[in-house]
Amino acid sequence: MTEIALPILLPLTLIIILIFIRSSSYAKRIGIAGSTLLLIVAVYLFIQVKENGILVLQIGGWEAPYGISLVMDYLNSIMLVTATLIVFAISIYAYHYVGDKPKFSRFFIFFFALIMGVNGAFITGDVFNLYVWLEVIMLSSFVLITMGEKKEQLEGGIKYMSLNLIASLLFLAGIGLLYGKTGTLNMAHLARILNNDQQSILLNTSAMLFFIALGMKAAIFPLFFWLPASYHTANITVTSLFAGLLTKVGVYALIRFFTLFFVQDAYFWHNLLLISAGFTMVIGGMAASIQYDTRRILSYHIISQIGYMVMGLGIYTPLALAGAIFFIIHNMIAKTNTFLVAGIVCKFKGTYYLKDLGGLLKERPLLAILFIIPAFALAGIPPLSGFFAKFILIKAGIEDKHYLITAVALLTAMLTLYSMIKIWNEAFLKKQPEKTTIPKDVKITFSDIFPSAVLALTSILLGVFAASIYELTLSAANQLLEPNVYIEAVLNRTK
Repeated sequence: MTEIALPILLPLTLIIILIFIRSSSYAKRIGIAGSTLLLIVAVYLFIQVKENGILVLQIGGWEAPYGISLVMDYLNSIMLVTATLIVFAISIYAYHYVGDKPKFSRFFIFFFALIMGVNGAFITGDVFNLYVWLEVIMLSSFVLITMGEKKEQLEGGIKYMSLNLIASLLFLAGIGLLYGKTGTLNMAHLARILNNDQQSILLNTSAMLFFIALGMKAAIFPLFFWLPASYHTANITVTSLFAGLLTKVGVYALIRFFTLFFVQDAYFWHNLLLISAGFTMVIGGMAASIQYDTRRILSYHIISQIGYMVMGLGIYTPLALAGAIFFIIHNMIAKTNTFLVAGIVCKFKGTYYLKDLGGLLKERPLLAILFIIPAFALAGIPPLSGFFAKFILIKAGIEDKHYLITAVALLTAMLTLYSMIKIWNEAFLKKQPEKTTIPKDVKITFSDIFPSAVLALTSILLGVFAASIYELTLSAANQLLEPNVYIEAVLNRTK
């Protein structure tokens, strides 16, 4: 199955082509075409996983655990499809929001470098290879954050880079300890060794280093401070991309590590995950409720909703993991969409500050609809995707008698609803303040609306077909809880 390498090779090919393209307009067209092709590849690989089970490619013909394995199961194939749908939408959105200045002609080079890193992190079966892809993500993200002319972008980029470098050092230290104990970094081989090693509890030091490093990447409590300090400074296209992808890579890695090979001392780790999830939800939700910059509100809600995903991992039942995966899909789509709509509002009104906004419901009713769908999805209003994702997690919490974290999840849902209502009231319902200077002759085009409409429709369909999505995520959860299937697929299958 050499096709497994396409999510990495295709962005790499596009990067090479774009290096020789000087025109911004040509670069944007190549970006849209490349993103469309990536989405097609991701859907094809997902279908292959569904029909044939776990797919494995041993790079260079070196059998595991000696070479690098690329592995696709239900979890990462779902993540790949969702990520490439977001990439497709943003590639179209970028057509009018990145700009035509010479420095932005290079945008799609780093755009695809980031996508290559994200895809590589999803499908790698090797811990050190994951570290390499995380570094690719970090470096390309830094360039994208600082791509502009504002001092705050450089400041935000430095904060992002500094704290993520610390996470990378901790991750590397964890790799050293893990390799010193086991002599391997292949995830399947690690799982086989540690599942049969009665002393594997001694790896808690290494596991803690990975927990802190990946916790910083995922922006969980108390390691999230880099995110609200940096996300709002970037171009809205970049922020939308980051909102949908970056923290989800950290969550994906946490789920993979703590279901595959860090499975000893479960009581300690599951309780630590639940405590972190609870504080992440509440603090993110409370911080968002006092903000008046739309980008800051949405950035803090990225943090708060990461808590739901970690909650599912902490409860650690098939229902809870299915809920966590469902929530990841929903949140990647809805959160990206809210940032896209915020960018359209800023284009029309010239500001992200709620006090200076107003009157959009009458002036742009279509824009109001495009906002209310992802906003209500994030708040968990039925019949949208967020309601079913939260319902599954809350049901899992009650069934497993985790009443405190369930109550925290319900409280956070109320905080999210409050923030979404605040944006709705300030930007759409109230009258436009007279002192606000509004850009003249601004037209909202099809390419402005289309990406948001695609993601809004996806949120609706995730709710309408929630039963089918739940069956899919439950299959992914059951696969995670049966690691022997993954181990045998990687270690016992020839090329």
